[in-house]
Amino acid sequence: MLNIPPFLSFVTLYETYLRRCFTNAGLSQQTLKLDGETTIQFWGPKPEETARKRPVVLIHGFGPEGIWQWRKQVQCLAPHFDVYVPDLIFFGGSTTRSAERTEVFQAASVAKLANELNLERFHIVGTSYGGFVAYHMARMWPERVGKVVIASSGVNMRKGDNEQLLGRAKLENIEDLMLPEAAANLRTLMDLAVYKRIAHMVPDFVLNEFINRLYSENRKEKIELLKGLTLGREDDPGISALQQDVLLIWGDHDQLFPLQMATELKELLGTKVKLEVMKNTAHVPQIEDPLRFNSILKDFLCGESS
Repeated sequence: MLNIPPFLSFVTLYETYLRRCFTNAGLSQQTLKLDGETTIQFWGPKPEETARKRPVVLIHGFGPEGIWQWRKQVQCLAPHFDVYVPDLIFFGGSTTRSAERTEVFQAASVAKLANELNLERFHIVGTSYGGFVAYHMARMWPERVGKVVIASSGVNMRKGDNEQLLGRAKLENIEDLMLPEAAANLRTLMDLAVYKRIAHMVPDFVLNEFINRLYSENRKEKIELLKGLTLGREDDPGISALQQDVLLIWGDHDQLFPLQMATELKELLGTKVKLEVMKNTAHVPQIEDPLRFNSILKDFLCGESS
């Protein structure tokens, strides 16, 4: 395998650029110890900033940490909101000694972070796995969570959905897809997650660098997170309606959580739910068409509550 020196590394160079974008948006990287077991790293308004705006928490999905998934949204929202981007447990610099591995534990950890930051009421935006976390936060703390945005997230997944996904991917284990160890598997994930088929144009040595830098750390614990999901264990989704205004954003070509899941989820989450389908995007519309995504997102967050 080709080892790329750090000064020539695309991942290193682009991550430096991402960090600069977050800093230029007025955010700084910070770390908080929540209790004797759990520490969360996050990006948020610089502590010395005294003027406060409405808080919004952006929760990333499985894969690279938050700065890789929310750059364009941070740049769009930061002038209007206090934006917080936590790294979920075992992503980035967030870690725990607890044996808990469910997405409910992730939700409780982000809620503890909000308490430590004195966020009395905040909006949440979650994509994919982060949508699971956002759903549980909205369900468990309706008095704290304002508007809810769930993007590309099959909160209503059933027992057989992973098997169907693995069939589309032609793989045997979910970790082979979500935590790829080989360039071929990362290429498969990209083909399923992105509408434009570009994965075949990326050489193996670049994909292997992404794997080594962004998918290898805490692999054992991340596999435990996948196996610890409480959603999708039964044939019935078993989810509750939410009290908040909810926006679902979905790519019309999402192959991880197909569009029919979005239409069903809209009915399951209650009467205050709106679904926006983005054409010619797949599982990461916030990256594939950020201008359209940001327009939908900002209009919802800044609009009047129902």
